[in-house]
Amino acid sequence: MKHLLLAVLLACTLPAHAGLFDKNPDKAAEEAARANMAAATVWVDASWGFRNQGAANSLSRAHQAFATHGYKVVSVEPYIENGDLQGFFVTYQK
Repeated sequence: MKHLLLAVLLACTLPAHAGLFDKNPDKAAEEAARANMAAATVWVDASWGFRNQGAANSLSRAHQAFATHGYKVVSVEPYIENGDLQGFFVTYQK
């Protein structure tokens, strides 16, 4: 829960991080690398399609996109609203 709060606070206070939330993983990873960011937190949506397969596939695509630019997964925090999985805040570090 602490990681989730930190991710939300970073997204609200740092414009560069907030800008990553509305991009697909490839563009977000590209932008983070271009800005030479030491870490980046992105949102991976799980509320569309099949939650188990769709979420796993989306996370895999995000992990691959960031790994291509030299980032490793630091944290994956699920976000659940009204008992339903909505998505994940994923933090990558170079």
